[in-house]
Amino acid sequence: MTQTKSSASQVSRQIPVRQIENFIGGEFVTAAGGKRFDKRSPLDNRIISSISEAGQAEVDAAVKAARAALQGEWGRIPTEKRVAMLHAVADEITRRFDEFVEAEMADTGQPRHVMEQAFIPRGAANFKIFADVIKNVPTEAFQMATPDGEGALNYAIRVPKGIIGVVCPWNAPFLLMTWKVGPALACGNAVIVKPSEETPNTATLLGEVMNTVGIPKGVYNVVHGFGPDSAGAFLTEHPGVDAITFTGETRTGSAIMKAASNGLRDVSFEMGGKNAGIVFADCDFDKAVDGIFRSGFLNSGQVCLGTERVYVERPIFERFVVALKEKVEGVRFGRPEEHDTTYGPLISHEHREKVLSYYKKAVEEGATVVTGGGVPDLPAELAEGAWVQPTIWTGLPDDATVVREEIFGPCCHIRPFDAEEEVIALANDTEYGLSTTIWTSNLARAHRMAARIDVGIAWVNSWFLRDLRTAFGGTKQSGIGREGGVHSLEFYTELRNICVKL
Repeated sequence: MTQTKSSASQVSRQIPVRQIENFIGGEFVTAAGGKRFDKRSPLDNRIISSISEAGQAEVDAAVKAARAALQGEWGRIPTEKRVAMLHAVADEITRRFDEFVEAEMADTGQPRHVMEQAFIPRGAANFKIFADVIKNVPTEAFQMATPDGEGALNYAIRVPKGIIGVVCPWNAPFLLMTWKVGPALACGNAVIVKPSEETPNTATLLGEVMNTVGIPKGVYNVVHGFGPDSAGAFLTEHPGVDAITFTGETRTGSAIMKAASNGLRDVSFEMGGKNAGIVFADCDFDKAVDGIFRSGFLNSGQVCLGTERVYVERPIFERFVVALKEKVEGVRFGRPEEHDTTYGPLISHEHREKVLSYYKKAVEEGATVVTGGGVPDLPAELAEGAWVQPTIWTGLPDDATVVREEIFGPCCHIRPFDAEEEVIALANDTEYGLSTTIWTSNLARAHRMAARIDVGIAWVNSWFLRDLRTAFGGTKQSGIGREGGVHSLEFYTELRNICVKL
C-alpha cells in the first residue's frame, strides 16, 4: 500500500493544546470543580485538546437556559424570522469554512477533501434546507357539520416539542450533529448537544456562530463528557428534556431508550448496521468497483451506512476481488492537510484495538486475507497514531463473526452468489437493517431488489446520495423513526388541532 513521506518539519511539528469549554446559555462555561479530560490526535496520539467535562450542575443549567429561551424571545419569533436566522447560521459556517474543516480534521484525522467536499458543506446545508422545509409544509384543515347547522372548522398547527437532547457520534460529527440541530431549531425547539468525547471541536465552534448571528441565548447548548455517570447519562435521564435524538451504536441506543421511558419521552435513533453491497454480473464493472470501494472504505470505514458484506455474482467474482484489491492497495496514508493524502486513521487507539480484534478473529475463523489485515508501516511521526490497513477477506462461512457483527472499520468480506433469491436472503440475514447498495444494469431487477431488502435506504448504482427531503432511518436494530424533510418535522414538532365553532 502506498504510504506517506516524512519530513523534518512534520517531525518537529507542535500541536497546541486547545481548551474546550461547555456552551450554556450563550456563554462558554468551565464545569464546576474543574474536571477535564484530554483528546488525543488519532494521527500521532498527541494530546490536542483539554475538554471541560460537564456534570449534573452543567446539564441542569443547560436545561434551565433552554427552557428560558423557549419561554422568552425564541418562543415568540415568527417562522419567517427564524428561517432567516438559520440561513444566517449556514452563511456564517460557510464564511468560517476553513475553521470548521481544520477543527474536524484535528478531531478525526480524516483527509481534507472529505471535510471540504462532503462533511462541512453538507453540515451547513442542513440549516438552510430544514429552514425552507418548515415554511413550506402544509398542515390539515376540515370543515364539519354540527347539530345546530352552523358547522365547525378544524385546523392543525405545528408547535415545537420543547427541549431536544442531541447525542452525537464521532464518525462524521458536524454533519450528523447539524442533521439533528438544523430541523430541531427550524421547528422552534431549543437543543442541548452532547457531542462524542472524541470529537468536541465543531459542536463548540458552532456556539460561536450562534452568538455571531444573534441566535437567542439558551437556544443552542453544548455539554461535553462521556456516557454513564457523565454528561450523556445526565442529559438523557433529565426530566426537563422533552425528546432525545441519537446516532450511534445499538447498545447505547438501548440504554438511552430505557432512560427516555421515564416520562414517556419521544426518541429518534439511527444505530448500527451490517450493510450489504450486491453486485450483479451485468453491472457497469468499473463504477461498481468504485462504488463498493467508497462504501466500504470512505472515512476509514467509519460510516454507519458503510458496506461490510459484499455479494458478487459468480461470473465476475474473481475479477471483482482483484479489482477491489487494487483500489484498496492504492490508498495513501498521511496527514489530512497534505494534498495527496487519501486515507486517515481510526478515531482512537481504543477503536483500533476493537477493529484489530476482528481482523484477528477473521483469520482464526478461516478467512483468506486478500489484502491488509494489520497495521501499516508508517514514519516515526505517525507511528503512534490509530492506523490500520484497509482489509478484504474471502472464504468465510455466512455465520462467521466478521460477517455477522458490525466492525465499523475499513474492511469487507466478499462472497459469490448465483441467484437473485439467494442474495436477497443473504442480505436480509442480519439483525440490522440500515442500508444496501445494488449494482445492476437491469432496471426491473433493481426495483425488485430494492423493494425486497429490509433496510431504510436502498441505493441503486450509487451510494451515499442523499436528497434531504426524503426519509432516512433504519429497520430492525438499526433504528427507530425517520428523519429528513417532513419526516423530521414529525419528530421535532407536535401537531395541535384547533376546533372553531362557526
